[in-house]
Amino acid sequence: MDEEMSDRLNILVSVNCTTYNHENYIAEAIESFLDQITNFEYEILIGEDCSTDKTREIVEYYANLHPNKIRMITSTNNVGARKNSQRLIQNSKGKYIAECEGDDYWTDPNKLQKQVNYMEQHPNCTLCFHSAEIIQAPSKRTERFIRPYATDQVSPMEDIIIGGGGFCPTPSLFYPRHLMGNPPIFYEAAPIGDYPMQMLLASKGYAYYMDKSMCAYRSGVEGSWTNRMILSSNNREKIIQINDGIINLLDGFNEYSEYRYKNEIAKVQEGLEYELLILQKKKIKNKNIRNYSFMYKISVHLKVFLRCNYPQLFMKLSSLKTTKYMKNPNA
Repeated sequence: MDEEMSDRLNILVSVNCTTYNHENYIAEAIESFLDQITNFEYEILIGEDCSTDKTREIVEYYANLHPNKIRMITSTNNVGARKNSQRLIQNSKGKYIAECEGDDYWTDPNKLQKQVNYMEQHPNCTLCFHSAEIIQAPSKRTERFIRPYATDQVSPMEDIIIGGGGFCPTPSLFYPRHLMGNPPIFYEAAPIGDYPMQMLLASKGYAYYMDKSMCAYRSGVEGSWTNRMILSSNNREKIIQINDGIINLLDGFNEYSEYRYKNEIAKVQEGLEYELLILQKKKIKNKNIRNYSFMYKISVHLKVFLRCNYPQLFMKLSSLKTTKYMKNPNA
């Protein structure tokens, strides 16, 4: 048996961390990975995407300090978030992958062990996630949590589709590596990464939610994709492009899943189409959005108005938004 095959058999989990210009946060993320207490071997892969700050120096420091645990995956030019994530998957040796971006971090040293224990006992589970505390950048505790349910439970596919990409906190995602080794075209073409990944993984078996906060999701990070899009001078055009892209993504997933979730997909698409009509300033009085209430439509008008005309205010209000259950799941 060659050395590479031996390593692959010994490593059960690959921690995949994408990072770009996270010099103020990446050390905290790496330390949280190293703090994990497990009865199995795991590796840490850090996709450093040619940062313009000191992120690479910090990653190199930790990689040199832990050469048998940490590998830096990089290139001579910036490849973007999607390709950065995909090359980490391609270089992973573990049976499972645990995701965490460089500006987030884990808060429970037993996180990996808990998720491994569940996945090993339930081989039909293809996505495991948990609650996350929201941290306002740089490090302000908010006492708010991304918490879609108030108990451990199977997460229905319908909830993941309707919930959007923020339904499952990115630093909580845990899944079998082979399921993302050769993703379908709709995933590759999507304008965002988390949402299609969650739908694709959950459709392969089922998703399971652990009602325990074991990670921190940092909101309002300067230079993040969300901030750049909202604060862009042409944010209306960018929102239109994103909405069009998500509608096409859902068309692709609808076909891929053989229309098993067509009703839920139609509901999400109708909401996006309604928002597009407002963004494009087209007539909407005769548009039938049957799945949404009058109050929902009013809220969409307000959301579009603030997002396009007062992006700073919209960003502040968005940072206050959480899922249904705000109580600390660890209390």
